[in-house]
Amino acid sequence: MLRLYLFISLLCLVRSDTDEPCPSFTRLSFHSAVVGTELNVRLLLYTRENSSCAQLINSSTFGNLNITKKTTFIVHGFRLTGSPPVWWEDLVMALLNVEDMNVVVVDWNRGATTVLYNQAASNTKKVALILKEFIDQMLAKGASLDDIYMIGVSLGAHISGFVGEMYDGQLGRITGLDPAGPLFNGKPPQDRLDPSDAQFVDVIHSDTDALGFKDPLGNIDFYPNGGSDQPGCPQTIFGGMQYFKCDHQMSVFLYLSSLRKNCTITAYPCDSYRDYRNGKCINCGTSQGKPCPLLGYYADRWKDYLNEQDPPMIKAFLDTADKEPYCIYHYFVDIITWNKNIRRGSITIKLRDEAGNITESKINHEPATFQKYHQVSLLARFNQDLDKVAEISLVFSTGSAIGPKYKLRILRMKLRSLAHPERPQLCRYDLVLMENVETFFQPILCQQQQM
Repeated sequence: MLRLYLFISLLCLVRSDTDEPCPSFTRLSFHSAVVGTELNVRLLLYTRENSSCAQLINSSTFGNLNITKKTTFIVHGFRLTGSPPVWWEDLVMALLNVEDMNVVVVDWNRGATTVLYNQAASNTKKVALILKEFIDQMLAKGASLDDIYMIGVSLGAHISGFVGEMYDGQLGRITGLDPAGPLFNGKPPQDRLDPSDAQFVDVIHSDTDALGFKDPLGNIDFYPNGGSDQPGCPQTIFGGMQYFKCDHQMSVFLYLSSLRKNCTITAYPCDSYRDYRNGKCINCGTSQGKPCPLLGYYADRWKDYLNEQDPPMIKAFLDTADKEPYCIYHYFVDIITWNKNIRRGSITIKLRDEAGNITESKINHEPATFQKYHQVSLLARFNQDLDKVAEISLVFSTGSAIGPKYKLRILRMKLRSLAHPERPQLCRYDLVLMENVETFFQPILCQQQQM
């Protein structure tokens, strides 16, 4: 009876891999992770002609794959429980929505599903060899390496790098979404993703303090929220499994947001997250004469600015909101004070438009130092972009729970949008803030009054 059960199970397994009307991503269980699985790579092709029903392709069967179009490979990473990634179908549909291309999902779940992470990591180069065999056949039929784009998640990022190295860095582009750190940190370039693996390599780091890779790996490396502790993710172990994987997965969701065009996620080249937060690097798109890089699908627009005068590897920082579409809108708040004594503290600013929408920013990354007649430029980050600001409120705080309350005497406050520098700058003159007291006022156009 046991043999009959095993035979039926095996028969069903064979049918699921070969005779499915619409082949789908391999679905395994935690039991499979415990007993182990042998590597088996399946290539699932989606095009606009078969966007809802995959075709199982291989080196001899190309299905609807059109070699004259861009081909994007999606390569997942380690799968502890054996379940499909929650994001893969959304990513396929979003890619097809923005461009008429071939999308190939590289399903190596049999090989990535294991409780032994090192076993999955050891399979990465094997997966890369299989992908090279397939790409070789594409090239033989007339495809171009320029049109090959690989999106690798976690271990998949390093797989993409291995494939790129086999073609001497001539692949069109590789995007690494939080490349895996464990067992890859400190490795030489040939044993991980690196900038020479494609004509353009962009990387999003979202979990540098745990599952991700901390150091730069691409031509441009994006560090949302500094690269760790993503907004909207649990901050304690009481968040369950999400505590362990949410930061790591956020790189994928940020990339997905860039495809949906709900907003443009702008980043700022900078040496450190601290300098970015202190407003020291918010000058791309203005004085430098080049646009700010965009995180996600459209990051490759930045490659035209990677000339010989630039560093070969650029770090870019940004902040995100705690939910989709994740965009943060940056403003500079320029304050000139006339206090006789130096004041140190933080500013909270609220904006309200004519429709009553309100957005708030607490600028407390580091206390600002206000000196008489010196301008302090504070970087404010808002979750909403209000086109016409009708009212502004400010709160000044020294952070002290005891002791005297101070005043901040403002000679001029100026609000200017970084996302929309063409908008009129808003000002207010001769303003006195009482500590921890919210002060409301209507701004005026800065050019309407001279100091």
